[in-house]
Amino acid sequence: MPLNSQQHLFNISEDVTYLNTASFSPAFKSVEAAGIAAIKRKSNPELRQASDLFEPVIELRKLFAQLIDEDDYNRVVTIPSVSYGMANVANNITLKEGDEIVIVEEQFPSNYYIWENLAKQYNAKIVTVNQPNNSEDWNRLILETINENTALVAIGHLHWANGIIFDLKAIRKETNEHNSLLVIDGSQSIGALPFSIKDIQPDALICAGYKWLFGPYGSSYAYYGPYFDNGKPIEQNWANRLGSENLSGLTAYQSEYKPKANRYAVGESGSFIYVKMQTAALEEILRIDKVEFQEYCHSISIDILKSLSKIGFTSDNPQVRAKHLFGIKIPSSVDVDLLKETLKSHNIHLSFRGEYMRVSCHVFNTEAHFKKLFSVINAVVNG
Repeated sequence: MPLNSQQHLFNISEDVTYLNTASFSPAFKSVEAAGIAAIKRKSNPELRQASDLFEPVIELRKLFAQLIDEDDYNRVVTIPSVSYGMANVANNITLKEGDEIVIVEEQFPSNYYIWENLAKQYNAKIVTVNQPNNSEDWNRLILETINENTALVAIGHLHWANGIIFDLKAIRKETNEHNSLLVIDGSQSIGALPFSIKDIQPDALICAGYKWLFGPYGSSYAYYGPYFDNGKPIEQNWANRLGSENLSGLTAYQSEYKPKANRYAVGESGSFIYVKMQTAALEEILRIDKVEFQEYCHSISIDILKSLSKIGFTSDNPQVRAKHLFGIKIPSSVDVDLLKETLKSHNIHLSFRGEYMRVSCHVFNTEAHFKKLFSVINAVVNG
């Protein structure tokens, strides 16, 4: 049975056309309820147990591990941001002079600044693969760029501004041949596109939790593969050490970390309110089949995208881009400031990235939202 609109799971006003999940997701009703319940419990601290610092976090990590098709939750940790997760990666990479870090054009800053800093530290080189005129050639150019000097490929599953999907399986194969690391930013894809750690086998996957995973701002996730098992985390917190569950014995200082990725979890990862909200959010996301989700997003948007193309607003071939996030190129003849103002006045919310509008939709959206988008844009173009 195909996926249908799930507007009833949200409290979004009917007069709002929200096409901006790629920036911030709204809250499922269940996530809102979980957050309120957790806040209320703060008023009764005597009801909290020491195990509340650990067991709910483990359950949350198991949910994220399930989402990315990873059997061992000890490879998954909760973190506050993508930049935090990437910093742990960079903290455990040593480069040689002349080594290359491969990224793509206009990569999101959290997946750029850390590599710029690392390259400067070791006198290495950032190599940027620019988007070609034909987006279908982008993956080929990336594969051709990876060579014996490539130490690391840092890339998203898709491009955050236009939705072009990168062939991670082919990139992983090429990096393996050159003994290069593969670090993936899954912020705009995990929870929305099918993804399997078993299939791709990246060295690390870092993912924001407040976009397609519907958690609160300040929540993120990380997967760290075997390369990082004995690495050095960027912070030293007590909860990541062996035996930390025994609160009465914390000053019997322990030099050993818990196994695998545990050492990279952020301090205070047992945040009571966030963990409850994140857990409720991942439970909702796990109920949605990702293939059906992509088909749903395509079904509610494709006809309007065809209509937009007839008035000069073009988008990439659906075969090379995601269906939940895509860019629509704005004709040079259009007054962008007027377009922004008009969309805002009609309560239509999306993002502008350079000469593109970035549209991102979810199960609370319907074809009616896209028809409204077309109607407003058409009025700006044709008066």
